[in-house]
Amino acid sequence: MRINLLPHREQKRLARQRQFVTLFISFAVLGVAAVALVHAILAARIDNQLARNTYLKQQITKLDEQIKEIDRLRDQIQQVLARKAVVETLQSNRNEAVHLLDQLVRQLPEGIYLRSVKQTDKKVQIVGYAQSSARVSTLMRNIEGSPWIAKPELVEIKLVTMPSPARTEPTRLNEFTLNFEIRRAAPPGAQGAPGAPAKAPAKGGKS
Repeated sequence: MRINLLPHREQKRLARQRQFVTLFISFAVLGVAAVALVHAILAARIDNQLARNTYLKQQITKLDEQIKEIDRLRDQIQQVLARKAVVETLQSNRNEAVHLLDQLVRQLPEGIYLRSVKQTDKKVQIVGYAQSSARVSTLMRNIEGSPWIAKPELVEIKLVTMPSPARTEPTRLNEFTLNFEIRRAAPPGAQGAPGAPAKAPAKGGKS
């Protein structure tokens, strides 16, 4: 007796084919789902990074504005300090001309007469006449000992003849040019300082 197994085998083959197709479709769906999930995760991370980059750019822009404001305030502070320094200098030196003339009168020895006084900043140049060169040396020593003026420097001294109304013969004098500096800060209680008692000027001192 013979049994025909061809339909049974064909059915198993078809069943295996259906199982293979089902597994293939399942794996394909899982692969697509995995790709979609990975893409979604990467897209989310990219969006998050872009948002962070945007936030950082905004903060950097704010910091740049704050730095500009700080620089502007620093410039204003420097300008205020410069103006303050100028005002303090003017206040400290507002009586400088008075001290200068006062010291010239105090330190000028007898026998010296000034023709001109010229001040440039703290440099002062005087031109005058002296009865002898020794009196010019005395003037320079007096300037060195003064609390308001210092650093005497003799530029020139020469013998000149001046007409004398009281005498028939002309008078021979020493014409000199002398430079010195003004001390910007005088020691407290020094001679000639504000509030110090004034002394009588030396005779023969004129400017």
